Amino acid sequence: MQRKPVVLVPACNRMMGDHPFHMAGKKYIDAVRLAGCLPLIVPSSSPDELDELLDLADGVLLTGSQSNVHPSHFDEAVHNPALPLDPARDAWTLPLIPKAIERGMPLFAICRGFQEANVALGGSLHQAVQEQAGLADHRAPPDQPPEIAYAEQHPVQVLPGGTMEALLGHRQIQVNSLHGQGVKTLAPGLRIEAVAPDGLVEAFTVEAARGFNLCVQWHPEWQAASNPVSMTLLSAFGQACRDYSAQLHEPRHDYKRDPET
Repeated sequence: MQRKPVVLVPACNRMMGDHPFHMAGKKYIDAVRLAGCLPLIVPSSSPDELDELLDLADGVLLTGSQSNVHPSHFDEAVHNPALPLDPARDAWTLPLIPKAIERGMPLFAICRGFQEANVALGGSLHQAVQEQAGLADHRAPPDQPPEIAYAEQHPVQVLPGGTMEALLGHRQIQVNSLHGQGVKTLAPGLRIEAVAPDGLVEAFTVEAARGFNLCVQWHPEWQAASNPVSMTLLSAFGQACRDYSAQLHEPRHDYKRDPET
């Protein structure tokens, strides 16, 4: 039986009582399995472990989270100290991202992961999108159950000529985008794939990357099995991971010429 590709999924860091825990949302693990891959949750890592972790993997899925990327990574002070941060996650996912891209490893980044990718590659974020002139409030409706909070919030326009248009075949989709932060300055080398009605970037790819990559601000993992757009994106990611794995494990044959022929 063909080996399933292994996808690294970063854990977030939470305190439960007096004890620190590494945690990953079940919906992201389910999404990796829907892509036909084997999820491997990774706790906080040190820089010297990154290459070894990537050696184990065939893809990376960067999850959403309640926490924000620390603004010191794009040279700003914290705007709202009440909002959660996860510097331990930042410390290893931000250097992991360019390493994965350099290898040509498939990358799928969601919500916080989308923001991480932009920052890791040299971009910056609005810390409070709702306070920016001309931008809408993209936060989830307050005090609502997940069925309402994660419902489709607005359309995004898929730009022509990119990865998303090639995968989806149409130019507008409805998304469940809920976030307080968003792209302020797009990192060099990124291609905008989709935008919200107010012009905020909702999806991008690394244009020069050798491998599949897609970074989205919304939550395709939510009830993905019943969402055709989500399944198309996850299937493309899964196929890219299988292709990457096959290339890594492709048998090599050393043929020696028969001296008598």
